[in-house]
Amino acid sequence: VQLQAFGGGSVQDGGSLRLACDASPSTQDYYAIGWFRQAPGKEREGISCISQSRGTEYYAGSVKGRFTISRDNIKDTVWLQMNSLKPEDTAVYSCALQALAKPYSPCSIRDDQYPYWGQGTQVTVSS
Repeated sequence: VQLQAFGGGSVQDGGSLRLACDASPSTQDYYAIGWFRQAPGKEREGISCISQSRGTEYYAGSVKGRFTISRDNIKDTVWLQMNSLKPEDTAVYSCALQALAKPYSPCSIRDDQYPYWGQGTQVTVSS
């Protein structure tokens, strides 16, 4: 399993960015993708996840209403559209893969549920 996150960058307060996570799930039939972030000196935070089938999504309170997760199961790509960015959103963002028993199995934003991780991409929001 391989994962690669990209799309980070530097934006002003209130700006937008769209992150992408390309997955090579190998033989995994069903999987969820989670997005996590870690700011300097802080613990890693799970912010969103999406299961194999659309409609099973989750957002942490810190990003709900501002971030939108989506996926293309043919391309094995998951996007995280981030709007109304704030300086406190500054962090390294990583995507991770969680194996699922069924396509509608709920995803989790607990990082211990994700055995596969990609390298992070830096997001910096300046005031």
